[in-house]
Amino acid sequence: MIHPERIEPGPGQESVWDYPRPPALDPTDSLVLVVFGGVTVAETRQAVRILETSQAPAFYIPAGDVVWEHLRPAGRRSFCEWKGEADYLDLVVGHRVSPEAAWRYRAPTPRYGAIAGHLAFYPSRVDACFVDGERVRANEGDFYGGWITSRVVGPFKGGAGSSGW
Repeated sequence: MIHPERIEPGPGQESVWDYPRPPALDPTDSLVLVVFGGVTVAETRQAVRILETSQAPAFYIPAGDVVWEHLRPAGRRSFCEWKGEADYLDLVVGHRVSPEAAWRYRAPTPRYGAIAGHLAFYPSRVDACFVDGERVRANEGDFYGGWITSRVVGPFKGGAGSSGW
């Protein structure tokens, strides 16, 4: 299947179609926040972006910058051909629960060792995510946890009809 035409990035933007495969690791000092149930459950200036062809960046947040009292194991695992085995965590604040809102690679493949001890959050499963004060738009679909900001252009894999790209 042929993917839709690449959107040309403007000044200060990146096209996800210029990202590599296998994915690249991109440390960032941008202020990254995750909010759920009125609580900031993660805040960092030490995130690592994973940049993969056709996908909005996923932000991996160091474990020390996450409020662990709001997370519990979800019991689900998945496998990424590049990073290895992931496990998922539910987010719990008060009576609110967001199933499988976060994931992590406890022992990623050596190439992705920099994200060991980091968590990534699905923007669609929390109340809000922010990068340098800009509210993130969630990647369409349930598979990818990409964070769409004004700095990235697509088209983005994840929505209906994009599985063959």
